[in-house]
Amino acid sequence: MLSRRAFLGSGAAGATAAGMAQSGGPARPVGPNSRVTVGMIAVGARAHELLEAIKRVEGTEIVAVCDAYKGRLERAIQRTGGRAKMVADYREILANKSIDAVTVATPDHWHKTHVIEALQAGKDVYCEKPLTYTIDDGSEIIAAARQTGRLVQVGSQGMSSATQQKARELIRTGKLGKVTLIRASYNRNTASGAWIYPIPPDASPATVNWDMFLGPAPKRAFDLARFFRWRCYKDYSGGIGTDLFVHLCTTIHFVMDAKMPSAVVAMGQLYRWKESRDVPDTLNAILEYPEGFTVNLSSTFNNQMSAEGAFQILGTEGSLTLGGSSLNLYAETAVEDNRWIIDSWPRALADAYYQDPQVRRQELPPTRPPKISETVQTFRETGLEATVVHFQHFFDSVRTRKPTVQDALTGHRAAAVAHMVNRAVDTRKMVAWDFARENVKA
Repeated sequence: MLSRRAFLGSGAAGATAAGMAQSGGPARPVGPNSRVTVGMIAVGARAHELLEAIKRVEGTEIVAVCDAYKGRLERAIQRTGGRAKMVADYREILANKSIDAVTVATPDHWHKTHVIEALQAGKDVYCEKPLTYTIDDGSEIIAAARQTGRLVQVGSQGMSSATQQKARELIRTGKLGKVTLIRASYNRNTASGAWIYPIPPDASPATVNWDMFLGPAPKRAFDLARFFRWRCYKDYSGGIGTDLFVHLCTTIHFVMDAKMPSAVVAMGQLYRWKESRDVPDTLNAILEYPEGFTVNLSSTFNNQMSAEGAFQILGTEGSLTLGGSSLNLYAETAVEDNRWIIDSWPRALADAYYQDPQVRRQELPPTRPPKISETVQTFRETGLEATVVHFQHFFDSVRTRKPTVQDALTGHRAAAVAHMVNRAVDTRKMVAWDFARENVKA
């Protein structure tokens, strides 16, 4: 596992005691074979996918749901077969001591509040990515997890896929040689891909709790577009960076055993969807990692060329392309061939050059016989979808108290890269990371 565990592991006994004091008593014990009860804070479109994934994990039950739009609540209750309870305020879920864990799938600007209050109430937390709305939020969430002794798992599910596990293995065992460049992108070309989602016909002040949605965000008049398309607005989201780049960076950090880039430069523009947002629809960034590689991140909502979520991981001995459930390993076939240079030398020097044993081993002499080499291997994943597996890992941690596969520190770092990208875009300056402070350099 990643070295992040040491960050959260110190002082566990004292932290657990502090957590009990804050939550008013110990959380309900969850044994190895116990049923894990779940409360869902927000049940929007992605949360409904989470709901279906949780239902597929044996020994779990969704017992309570909360949301600011009544239509989502009604559908969530239907999906649980009427067993879950509809609650008007998320604090009812936190106050219910029979609930072991919560999911947080609210807009980004609510994450810190919901995660920390859930931890302090003695709940383990599964939070959809990004973990944070600002970089400073991450330090507060990490501190709360340490102080309460409760678990946090972030919902970038790709790292639980067999495909990414295999990519990590191939890189760690040296199949690619030295990796120095990674390209990763998410491209889309639809209104829905640009988060211009359909708005339910029954949405109105009677069915939408606008104040519940706004919470810590700036106060504004009732606006259904902002409610249902919140990723388009800086008041609630970091746009492409926090919605898409976080997935890309989580994968890169996982497969490369990397922590954070030391420096980020980026540019972004709003070219097309100008009537419906204040975040860029095209974003490009360069990240430099102290582990010895550079990353190019890019995304546009104006063209869908290249597979969504595609990675090119380029090493001195081979390359990986990764997208969805497919993984391709390409062996490098580069061979030194200086013939066009040597042919300009005097004949005697040229002949002597090709008689050198080292040259004959490293270069492609005209007399070398042809050979066939295997240059491509393809791996395809089948079976459970990664979100289900990610939840299996989470609920296993809830029962065993083992560290989660993507804890608060890991989630903080992945989200912080997105925040660094956005800051670089806004300031048009390079943004550097302070590894000691786990924050940007002042």
